[in-house]
Amino acid sequence: MAQDKKLVEEITSMDEDFTKWYTDVVKKAELMDYSSVKGCMIIRPNGYAIWENIQRQLDARFKEAGVENVYLPLFIPESLLQKEKDHVEGFAPEVAWVTQGGLETLPERLCVRPTSETLFCELYSKIVNSYRDLPKVYNQWCSVVRWEKTTRPFLRSSEFLWQEGHTVHATAEEAEQRTIQMLDIYASFCEEVLAIPMIKGKKTDKEKFAGAESTYTIEALMHDGKALQSGTSHNFGDGFAKAFDIQYTDKENKLQYVHQTSWGVSTRLIGALIMVHGDDSGLCLPPAVAPVQVTVIPVQQRKEGVLDAARGIYDSLKAAGIRASIDESDKSPGWKFSEAEMRGVSLRVEIGPRDMEAGKCVIVRRDTRAKEECLISDVAETCRRIMGEMQSDMLSRAKAHLQSHISDAHDYEEFKKTVEEKPGFIRAMWCGDEACELKIKEDTTATSRCMPFEQEKIDDKCVCCGKPAKKLVYWGKAY
Repeated sequence: MAQDKKLVEEITSMDEDFTKWYTDVVKKAELMDYSSVKGCMIIRPNGYAIWENIQRQLDARFKEAGVENVYLPLFIPESLLQKEKDHVEGFAPEVAWVTQGGLETLPERLCVRPTSETLFCELYSKIVNSYRDLPKVYNQWCSVVRWEKTTRPFLRSSEFLWQEGHTVHATAEEAEQRTIQMLDIYASFCEEVLAIPMIKGKKTDKEKFAGAESTYTIEALMHDGKALQSGTSHNFGDGFAKAFDIQYTDKENKLQYVHQTSWGVSTRLIGALIMVHGDDSGLCLPPAVAPVQVTVIPVQQRKEGVLDAARGIYDSLKAAGIRASIDESDKSPGWKFSEAEMRGVSLRVEIGPRDMEAGKCVIVRRDTRAKEECLISDVAETCRRIMGEMQSDMLSRAKAHLQSHISDAHDYEEFKKTVEEKPGFIRAMWCGDEACELKIKEDTTATSRCMPFEQEKIDDKCVCCGKPAKKLVYWGKAY
């Protein structure tokens, strides 16, 4: 039994050191490994399978919303990037440059894409001519490079996987509608598939995307009370269109500039899954996104008929469309249980000689460890039911955690005390002055996360300076 416990004992307790716990989980669950390139990670099969499930289900939602997938180049000529100055200034510290091709020095530096606004603008300037060409609602799944000083697996790395949507519209109203529509798709996906509730709202001008008129965000709360920006949607207005001369002829035969949007989520969502649902035994993945939903573990598998019974259960699960596996290795049952828990397998089905004789098996939930007996003939149906309950329960627990970690602050002393003593989101009024944002960050390291769409007036005065308040803001420490 001591050997069986070793796998879990190698994980630091989250209450002891949350940062170390996180690193232990991503390593022990074999989600990633470090590469020889500083700040870049190798995503291993267990980690990439989670991303594939995110990508597949999110892409289906995109397509239902009229999105088409494309692919644009990895490299951006410096002259093209310089066309939009605000955008360039925002990304300048993070840009990686290619200066040599083969044995020759390049006549112009090439930027390794940190994001693809300028490339999409170049494309749209060529293919949009008339109102009949609009809208264009494109998305690409790709990687981007941002030369980060401090990196953490999945949360912040020099290269990461994401999707970036870029759209052009005839009117400002259509662009704003698409911006909010995509944010809503992100929020519902995170809740329904990842079992992570989100706070939705608008970023302050200080926190908005470089070159955007407005940025909207979904903010999640991790187990340790820190916020994680989990997806953003930007309304660019016609700023990029004017910089890149993207015009169309309207129905009155007059030239007009298009209005643009951009929106994206990344492999950061895997980090969110780990930190919202994980525990001291490792990953705990919602069934909707788990690469393996059910694993079959034969107990005393050398005894006659046990392996055959386990294989029969496995086959019935696969036939029912359940993502299933079977562990026929010579490891002890306890080790197999720990390994399945570490990897976040939603359910395990145990079958031993006595179970087999009774025509039954035991189903164990990963999140609560609750056990349930069922007839072998009913295993697929029972697993589907339990997974549905587990998906719902995980969301309910995450919602309860979120709500219990939202505090209101009515003056600056209360605000600073809450930041220090109660991790989570802090709701407080703001005057709209960037100086107060900067002071709050300098004094507490908390930042403005978003101005929620559903505004309340919990005070008349700004929590920082005491001047008349304009907006309710969610504040918090963040990754």
